[in-house]
Amino acid sequence: MRTRHKVGFWGALAALVGALVVVTPAEEALAHGGLTYPATRTYACYVNGLEGGQGGDVNPTNPACAAAVAQGGKNALWNWFGNLISDAGGRHREIIPDGNLCGPSDTFSGFNLARSDWPTTQLQAGANITFRYNAWAPHPGTWSQYITKDGWDPNQPLRWSDLESVPFDEVTNPPIDGSGPHGAEYTWRGQLPSGKSGKHLIYSIWQRSDSAEAFYNCSDVVFSDSGDPGEPEPPEPEPIAIDCAVEYTKQSEWNNGFVAEVVLRNTGSAAISGWGLTWPYSDGQQVTNAWGASVAQQGAEVTVRSNSGTGHIPVGGSVTFGFQGTHGGSNSVPATFAVNDTLCS
Repeated sequence: MRTRHKVGFWGALAALVGALVVVTPAEEALAHGGLTYPATRTYACYVNGLEGGQGGDVNPTNPACAAAVAQGGKNALWNWFGNLISDAGGRHREIIPDGNLCGPSDTFSGFNLARSDWPTTQLQAGANITFRYNAWAPHPGTWSQYITKDGWDPNQPLRWSDLESVPFDEVTNPPIDGSGPHGAEYTWRGQLPSGKSGKHLIYSIWQRSDSAEAFYNCSDVVFSDSGDPGEPEPPEPEPIAIDCAVEYTKQSEWNNGFVAEVVLRNTGSAAISGWGLTWPYSDGQQVTNAWGASVAQQGAEVTVRSNSGTGHIPVGGSVTFGFQGTHGGSNSVPATFAVNDTLCS
């Protein structure tokens, strides 16, 4: 781990940057996540975009994914885990109109396109599977999974009436005990609906219990014919080794405040996708404003999440963000930094 310490008295600069961005309090920090199995459209298109991209960019080759990007841009891919409504409060059918179920906000509207060529996951009707849901920012809540009715037409906009009236699977506060290619995952066992065949859509709603925020996932699936086992579940992913270096610079410091800049570098042999950087403070420092990233703090623990467009760090690449904070007289540089629970060294 590399750290660098600079001290100055740029009070005017601190006052200026203090007006830029207000840090999100820990109790209101946004959760993020999405189904990785069966893969939600945003995740499947993100993976497809990585496969087709060069130089750390995303360039989906799947026709439906490419059409979604052409309509709404690439931010939805970099932020594939952020398909949400912040004030849903369980009012899903009330606030999301027919045709907007898969992308209820402008950023994700391209994923509402009525097409039959979205990436699909092969499943067997009636089978027990392990649902996998990325825990980008964990919070308690309930996950409800619905299936489309027989006769659903994927070439028509998805309506609430296209879904079975009750979820076939529902779980509250599943464990975060999985390790996927893009971070920790919630996992739980569930039984798929029986009697289904051909193309269907699994619609998942995660309603947080500690906030009104809710997340929405559309997973395109193909149920195999009776007696055909279909494709097996993906094996438990091996954790991806992360090598990183952190440069923490105090750009200015005064009586009870400071401004700092952090550079996170990928020093490993594989790209880092979907990063979360954490560190503990030892002198009671508190982050008050941030720019270039989303920062939350609970007690001494600071958690930084990437903004849209900075979630992918290629080999040899880096991201930079800054923040303003307060201290009570002592303001030592954090001793340890970790990315996705892996210490930087």
